[in-house]
Amino acid sequence: MKRSIIKIDEDLCNGCGQCIPNCHEGALQLIDGKARLISDLFCDGLGACIGHCPEGAITIEEREAAPYNETLVMEQMVKKGKNTVIAHLQHLKSHGATEFLSEAVAYIKNNKIDMDMTNGDDEIKTQKIVAQEMAAVSGHSCGGGCPGSAPLVFEIDEEEVNKAAQSTGKDAPSELRQWPVQLHLLNPMAPYFLNADVVLAADCAAFAMGNFHNHFLKGKTLAIACPKLDSNQESYLHKLISMIDDAKVNSFTVVRMQVPCCGGLTHLVETAIANAKRKVPVKQAVISHSGEVLSEEWV
Repeated sequence: MKRSIIKIDEDLCNGCGQCIPNCHEGALQLIDGKARLISDLFCDGLGACIGHCPEGAITIEEREAAPYNETLVMEQMVKKGKNTVIAHLQHLKSHGATEFLSEAVAYIKNNKIDMDMTNGDDEIKTQKIVAQEMAAVSGHSCGGGCPGSAPLVFEIDEEEVNKAAQSTGKDAPSELRQWPVQLHLLNPMAPYFLNADVVLAADCAAFAMGNFHNHFLKGKTLAIACPKLDSNQESYLHKLISMIDDAKVNSFTVVRMQVPCCGGLTHLVETAIANAKRKVPVKQAVISHSGEVLSEEWV
C-alpha cells in the first residue's frame, strides 16, 4: 500500500525551526542548520508541520510503504553526517524501538562508520562513540522526543476511592463482550463485529479512565491498538476495511489519549473509511492523562 511521508526540500529550508515543535511525532529535528526527518518510522504523514514552514520547504509525497528496514534507513542517515545519525539513535531509543536501535548500532559497527570524524582506527572510535551515545540516550530524554513519553504523576484521592467502593459493595461489572481484543488478534468477520458499534481504543485509555467500561464499552465491540508502537499497521487497515465492507459495522468510536501521537488511531480509521466501499460515522473521544474526557465529538 501507499502511505504519506513528508518531504523536505533542503534547498528551500532556511533552518528557522518553526516546523520542529509542530511535528507531534518527534520525527523532525534541526540539525546542521536544516530541518531533518530523522526517521520516517514515526512520520504519520498528516503534515502538521507544513503550515508552519514560511519557505514552503515541506510537502507530502505518496510512496509505496515497504516493510520498515532499519538498514536502509541507516544508509540514508550516514549520508547526512554524524549528528543526524546520533539524533536517529536517540529518536529510536526515546520511542522504545529497541530492536531497530540494535540494528542501527550493528550497521554502524559492521560498516565501520567513522562517527568521530577524526583520524585513527574506525572500529575503535565507532564503538566508543556509539557506547557514549547509547549511555547518554539511556540516561536522558531526547529533546525532540514524543510528548506522550513525558512522565506525569497524579494525586489519587484514596478517601473518595474507598467511599465509591464501599457504596457499591462489589467490583464494577465488566462491559467487555468478547475476547480477544487486540486488533492483531481479531477476526474482522467474527460474529460480534456483524452490524456492531465498534470501540477502537488506544491501549492506555482504559487504564487512564476509571469509568471506561460504563462510559464507552457498554453494548459495543472492542478493539485496542497503539498507533505509536504497534508493528504491521497495514494489517490494521485491511481489518478495519473488512469490518466496514464485510461485517458492515454501524459505527466507530475512537477513544484516544490526548498525546499527539495517539491521533494516528483516528487517522487509521479515516483512512480505512476512505478506502472502503461503505461510509460509517466516526466519533472521537480524547482522554486526558488523568482520565478525564476532554472532548467527544463526531468527526
